[in-house]
Amino acid sequence: MWYSIPGQFSLEEEYKKPTGVTPADVSNLRQWLQTQPHLPAEHITDLDLVLAYHCCERSSEVAKQVLDLNLTLKTLFVNLFKDRYMNDKIESIHHIVLLLPLEIRTHDGYAVIYSRLLDYDTKQFVFADCIRTILMVIDLWQYKSGTWPGFVILIDLDKITLGHVARLDLQTMQQFLYFLQEALLVKMKGLHYLNAPPFMDKIMILIKPFLKKDLLDVLHIHQIGSKTLEKFVPTVGLPKEAGGEYKTFNECRDDVIAAFKANKDYFEAETKKRVVESRRPGKPKTISDIFGGVEGSFKKLEID
Repeated sequence: MWYSIPGQFSLEEEYKKPTGVTPADVSNLRQWLQTQPHLPAEHITDLDLVLAYHCCERSSEVAKQVLDLNLTLKTLFVNLFKDRYMNDKIESIHHIVLLLPLEIRTHDGYAVIYSRLLDYDTKQFVFADCIRTILMVIDLWQYKSGTWPGFVILIDLDKITLGHVARLDLQTMQQFLYFLQEALLVKMKGLHYLNAPPFMDKIMILIKPFLKKDLLDVLHIHQIGSKTLEKFVPTVGLPKEAGGEYKTFNECRDDVIAAFKANKDYFEAETKKRVVESRRPGKPKTISDIFGGVEGSFKKLEID
């Protein structure tokens, strides 16, 4: 299981994967890091550099820009990335929403994360907390498993109500979807909404303005009771209550909590991977720069 690997995923094993990323690539990116006074070079691992190269199709220049943007957004998007420690609050979020890296892959070999509500009380649903935690799960999962050929997100809307939709925070939505599309160190291959409610159109009205065409092209909506997900993902790998043969929701939740508790050191180290804007050559970056059109679109989604 992904969380049972002690420490970081082995670089020796990573270089055996058919990614084309080599130690020389990493060395070149490391040399560039040393010339960037605003970036935390001493806290960036070789695995981080492998992930950057891989998601950018081994383009050195694009990898530099995406890695810089990844670290910049982790610094500027404070509500999503500040103080990412395993504590009682984070543990409580895992009791509200299940954020589960699946053991199975898609039919194309892509990694899959499954998410859904566990606590249906709208008062307990804080969108920013859920997004903060899913990003922690993805980071830890990459730390434990290295690169993936692609990445797919399943969002199970079972028992979602209009009360939950009303609690969606548009600023958080904008920041999350921008980071997901432009700076996450993965190759996004799909976004699936399961058990779409009758008011799915209202949800799409909220999120569509923040989606690029590339992600819209791989966004799939599956109606309640439909079997359409099977075309993409072996549904046998879903939790039992979701129609699969894997563990129960509660067992899955406990596994993720255990993984977080076993990797407190990782999260403490991760919080040091932040930019010092006062040291950036030229003008320091701000959120206004990010959403004012200054940033280009560096990272392209690879669509098969």
